[in-house]
Amino acid sequence: MMSERLHRVQTWLRTRWLGRIVVNGLDSFLRLDMFDRSMTIAAQFFTSVFPILILLATWAASRDTHEIADAMGIPDETRSVLEDAIQGSGSASFGAVGVVIVLASATSLSRALIRAYMAIWAAPKPKSGLGSAWRWLAAVLVLTLALVAVRAASEPFDIHPLREALPLIATVTLNLAVALFVPWVLLAGEVRPRMLAPGAVLFALLMLTVRPATAAWLPNALEVSADRYGPIGVAFTYLACLYTASLCFLATAVLGQVIATDEGTFGQWIRRTRATKTEDGIAHSA
Repeated sequence: MMSERLHRVQTWLRTRWLGRIVVNGLDSFLRLDMFDRSMTIAAQFFTSVFPILILLATWAASRDTHEIADAMGIPDETRSVLEDAIQGSGSASFGAVGVVIVLASATSLSRALIRAYMAIWAAPKPKSGLGSAWRWLAAVLVLTLALVAVRAASEPFDIHPLREALPLIATVTLNLAVALFVPWVLLAGEVRPRMLAPGAVLFALLMLTVRPATAAWLPNALEVSADRYGPIGVAFTYLACLYTASLCFLATAVLGQVIATDEGTFGQWIRRTRATKTEDGIAHSA
């Protein structure tokens, strides 16, 4: 009886646009193991992006680590770890070989994201090789720079009367651009930006609430973790924060795919394309 009632509710929901999006989105999210994929991407982000930030700080010859620590929200108890990492990594340490190793290791994040996007869009695997390596590197660098740029953009601008509005506009624009560019470049253009737009918009809007909540929670959580467990506690706290961001990133991508491929009027409008494209949004040669 319960299963029959649930089936009727599900059937009724699928006759409505919002119901279809929610039901199909939840089904896709669970079917594609996005919880596990989010943890993988969070761990890859931690081991890929932070070394690049240290590399950039070293290149800038920065010996005052306070600005970097403030940007990353590192508590006083563990700032010495960052100071040792930067001050012990002079330009001689980061030679050409060191830079190549750091950047090559960072592309593991791109490969994890490619696997996630391939599952979401049922897209063919992009060609891999030296000719495609720039795509992996571009995605990692964009994510790294966005981490700093979004924080900088959230600061109030000394412009009136848009002092409070400009940070909001800049943050939304940056998040939207990142959520559009990363899947497009990693899938080698197999999925058109028009198809990626719903997920990018959802991500930008969702981060308007998630980021302030994270900013309010993270400093105290880092302090507590540093007091109790030291640097390892800080690392796990960052991983929890990155897991939340990765979950939002992939969840909105899944919902965006469901919206773009929905059989309703809005989905048909999104899929409107030239004759050389198919209705699923995947590019094919004519």
